[in-house]
Amino acid sequence: MSSHQDNMTHYNAHFIDSLVRSGVENAVISPGSRSTPMALLMEEHPRLNTFIQVDERSAGFFALGLAKATQKPVALLCTSGTAAANYMPAVAEAKISRVPLIVLTSDRPHELRDVGAPQTIDQLHLYGHTAKWFAEMALPEATETALQYVRTQGARAVFESVAAPSGPVHLNFPYREPLLPDYDGIYERIRIPAPVRLISGKKVPDAIMMEDVANEIQVEKGLIIAGEIVHSGVAAAIVSLSEKTGWPIVADPLSQLRSHHEAIDSYDAFLRDDEVKDALKPEAIVRFGALPVSKSLMLFMKRHQDIPHIVVDSDGGWRDPAHLATCMVSTDEAVFCREMAERLEAQSESWNRLWQSVNKAARAEMKRANGMDEAALFRRFLAAVPEGSSIFTGNSMPIRDLDSFLFAGEQTVRLHGNRGANGIDGLVSTALGIAASGEKVYAVMGDLSFFHDVNGLLAAKMNGLSMTILIMNNDGGGIFSYLPQSGEQKHFERLFGTPSGLKFNHAAALYGCHYVPVTSAAQLEKELAEQRDGVVILEAFTDRAQNTAIHRQLWQQAMEAAKKALP
Repeated sequence: MSSHQDNMTHYNAHFIDSLVRSGVENAVISPGSRSTPMALLMEEHPRLNTFIQVDERSAGFFALGLAKATQKPVALLCTSGTAAANYMPAVAEAKISRVPLIVLTSDRPHELRDVGAPQTIDQLHLYGHTAKWFAEMALPEATETALQYVRTQGARAVFESVAAPSGPVHLNFPYREPLLPDYDGIYERIRIPAPVRLISGKKVPDAIMMEDVANEIQVEKGLIIAGEIVHSGVAAAIVSLSEKTGWPIVADPLSQLRSHHEAIDSYDAFLRDDEVKDALKPEAIVRFGALPVSKSLMLFMKRHQDIPHIVVDSDGGWRDPAHLATCMVSTDEAVFCREMAERLEAQSESWNRLWQSVNKAARAEMKRANGMDEAALFRRFLAAVPEGSSIFTGNSMPIRDLDSFLFAGEQTVRLHGNRGANGIDGLVSTALGIAASGEKVYAVMGDLSFFHDVNGLLAAKMNGLSMTILIMNNDGGGIFSYLPQSGEQKHFERLFGTPSGLKFNHAAALYGCHYVPVTSAAQLEKELAEQRDGVVILEAFTDRAQNTAIHRQLWQQAMEAAKKALP
């Protein structure tokens, strides 16, 4: 073995083994030439699961979904040049939604940069501030110092990705040719020392500060608002706090709290009415997790800015785009709930009963959705998904329909969505990444979202994955029909409606998926009950104008019912 090959082999083997020993279990590889040494040594490692996705944009979101589901960092590898740039959308989503990714980009060596070499771009700090941490790696060497360095960088990459708030990190690896390492049996042939261990702990609240917060929110009419929550144990702690104080829980679907039968679930409908908003004015708000999906809820919070608004975030982020917070609490959410439960007095049940009464009245009207419009189809979809499954919901209207039609206590499912940057790109791949973790995934998204990531289906074929996707095909951007742009009839369809006329039976055939056009609610329920291997694509065709009219009718009925429920 030449000294160059020896350097290439040992350097990369030590780095990959360091990742694995530090907690990385999965790697997603976008094949290419310059990444050859890293790819071969990843594939050879006995404790690393590898997944292949040729399209880098889809690969980035696939890794994102896998990291979301496992709550562990996932390594993401590509070759040099624009391949690395295609990871940017997933890196952005990972940053905002706090998902640990370890992005490994291969690069030309320094002498081939900025001299017109092919497949070469400036990859230094390619993701800017979107990456939490960046390292330009040294050229491979097999000296003791170099191997200790590369092991430490591997361990640090894992630590930086999971340190609060979690997110993406980027390491750039320059390689000189020849690129082939002596990989066969390498991990049995050489002894690799353990990397540095990095240990961190949870933030413990200061007792005096907790007493101050408790005094601020020692009120009868408190309100708990829960956005997307990913840390285990937090949901149960929030329920315990609610039970002690008697405060209602307004639960975004991604909070994982809709399984709690007393969660407030129809707020997006009844909080559209100003009379209801004023009647339900709280004396304090305590908010957990990411910002909720509902615009109605956001406007409700804005309407009542004259009350204490406590935002609790263990990761020390700043999730307050409306600048409503009066106190930002950076401590473990479950610990905060226990501390407050000890300090706050139990309140009269009348406040909770008022919210429950209004919610029950509105919910009854929202349950009237029936037929083949998107509201009714979404309701049927949620009812038919098997207990214990995972639902991945696309952005635009699907996530809002999840908010409207996932009713409290009716199902126990795990819920996922990409609500960081809220884009419609990469949704197929994210859902498949979640499926790669072993979860049984049912995804639902619009036709434009599916079109944006139809390439993502290749990951299922190449990695032997199964998933069911329901496409709500309204021939365009359905959400714009609910926005002010819909009044601009002269240019609306071309610029916002964007009808494409696409049907996805040919895409299903291209990627070897089972395809079914859905023509009735009964058929949808039957297909969701089937157990098939591979990807199943269910496509339901709806009318945008009808969808808008029915949604608005349901909201109006829910608001009227809510007002009647007021004392």
